[in-house]
Amino acid sequence: MAAGAIRVGIGGWTYEPWRGVFYPADLPQKRELAYTAERLTAIEINATFYGAQKPESFRKWAAETPEGFVFSVKGPRFATQRRVLTEGAESIERFLGGGVTELGPKLGPIVWQFPATKRFDPADIEGFLKLLPRERGGVRLRHAIEARHESFADPAFVDLLRAADAEVTQVVLDDPDHPMIADVTAEFVYLRLERAQEELEGGYPAEDLDAWAPRLETYARGGQPADLPALTGDKPKKQPRDVFAFFISGAKVRNPAAAMAMIGRLDSAH
Repeated sequence: MAAGAIRVGIGGWTYEPWRGVFYPADLPQKRELAYTAERLTAIEINATFYGAQKPESFRKWAAETPEGFVFSVKGPRFATQRRVLTEGAESIERFLGGGVTELGPKLGPIVWQFPATKRFDPADIEGFLKLLPRERGGVRLRHAIEARHESFADPAFVDLLRAADAEVTQVVLDDPDHPMIADVTAEFVYLRLERAQEELEGGYPAEDLDAWAPRLETYARGGQPADLPALTGDKPKKQPRDVFAFFISGAKVRNPAAAMAMIGRLDSAH
């Protein structure tokens, strides 16, 4: 069966400890994005979580990266760090109208990260999902919810995502401190792999990368990995799915190496 695209990346591209480890020591700073995009296939932009970016910045980033490269973008904290999520409607609209669609076809999923203390409230989550549109200005919008409180490990959460009008999935978190919810809920899958170890040059143990590579391919072919925890027994519809996997957090200095190692595994499998 045909498979969706698998894109593998890291969070951001400006990080001083990468110099001499990932970036050559003499690489001009203005070349860092292009250098990253030559070696990886996606980047998660985190700066948007903290403040608005200019439309010309999004255009510039799109222009500096090759065709097929994708940016996922973290939604603003002003929309997600609220007791009542539906009160963030204005922040969501301001963000979506603030230039993010200038990325055009290079716009990947938008990540809405809830605080680790945010508990699952079905009515609140349902209201928030209604604020997320499927497109803006002719640009397709996909949404990924990063829910980190253990109360979200509830089949009702998965059901709400599947019933949403927008394209919405949960972030599959490989993180020792938060629950992993691996159910398929949309036409794409979003993963954040957060266990990089600084003492390992490649970031992740080779056996862990060997285990994750076929899981990503299973998702891309429309399946659901049997060895990851699902909350419902529903079999996903068999169709190609785009997969976005980011090595992020953990030992950040090692994330580019882990991402490149994963890309190498996926390439060698074809």
